[in-house]
Amino acid sequence: MKIGEVAKRTGCNIETIRYYERIGVISSPPRKGAYRDYGPEDVERLHFVRRARELGFSLQEVQALLALAPQSDENCDQVQQIAVEQLSKVRAKIADLEKMETALAALVERCGENRNGQCPVVMSLAEAV
Repeated sequence: MKIGEVAKRTGCNIETIRYYERIGVISSPPRKGAYRDYGPEDVERLHFVRRARELGFSLQEVQALLALAPQSDENCDQVQQIAVEQLSKVRAKIADLEKMETALAALVERCGENRNGQCPVVMSLAEAV
């Protein structure tokens, strides 16, 4: 199938698919005339990559996961370690976002205060500089 069909099936745009080929995340498929001829395994691999990226894995981590895909107990342990590290990163981001939410909510709440011709949010942000 042509790259446009692969893009449609996977939700990846054409430029992303070509980029993944260039950096080795997916292999470059054989050509049929002037076009690349993608197979079902390419679609499956792109689905894997997209889902991993949605979970926050870097491309380097995705490549490591793909390399570990052949099932064995040792590989599964390594995949688990990568996933545990990613979970830790996600939890840290959530904690940071919660702090940001608290700070921003406090700023928004100040908008209801006596303004005296000045915006409390802008003033608070200027004070932080």
